[in-house]
Amino acid sequence: MQLWAWFTDPAHWTGPNGIPARTWEQVVMSLLAMGIALVLALPVAVLLGHRRRGVLLATNVSNVGRAVPTLAVLIILASIPSIGVGDTAAVLALALFAIPPLVTNTFAGITSVDREVLDAARGMGMTAGQLLARVELPLAAPLIVAGIRTAAVQVVATASLAALVGGGGLGRYVVDGFALQDTTVILAGAILTAGLAVLAEGLFAALERVTTPRGLRSRSAHVAPIADVLT
Repeated sequence: MQLWAWFTDPAHWTGPNGIPARTWEQVVMSLLAMGIALVLALPVAVLLGHRRRGVLLATNVSNVGRAVPTLAVLIILASIPSIGVGDTAAVLALALFAIPPLVTNTFAGITSVDREVLDAARGMGMTAGQLLARVELPLAAPLIVAGIRTAAVQVVATASLAALVGGGGLGRYVVDGFALQDTTVILAGAILTAGLAVLAEGLFAALERVTTPRGLRSRSAHVAPIADVLT
């Protein structure tokens, strides 16, 4: 009942500390982080996959990304004077957190394209650029978009950690709730964060379906082991 009363209180839906404002802060941080990650990760992964090189790099990026805690990266970045506490440190940490699934899925998607298909395309006189644009990228689309979907949902959910270094977002409710020893506020922040992550999952699932060619929609959205892709 206390939780219901908190959500139905008009005061919590207006002002800079209201739910819409905090939600928008989290969305903006997530979008910025994903934009940085996409710019850094996709070109490198596509190039390595197209040349069939860098399997060790792609594997290590994936492993390091899972091993290094996002909170540790966030604290390290916030301690750098030129970055400082706040949203900037959070955006950079989230961008680094998003890179591993983008690199892994994109690399695996490109390298999983059947070599016989590539040979046939070359036999038709396609250049390397045409081969990449017209054959490899369309066939790799399911895994690439799945990687973007995975990274985006993880970033949206993890963006709440920004509050630990003075940033905004829905994590402010959790941090403020702990400071006030108010379980209702803590739960409200957790529910809002989970709801936003579920919404992001649904939106990117729809985007994945729309951007994937109909003949490829039955392909698994999960990245295959890179060692299996290359054999």
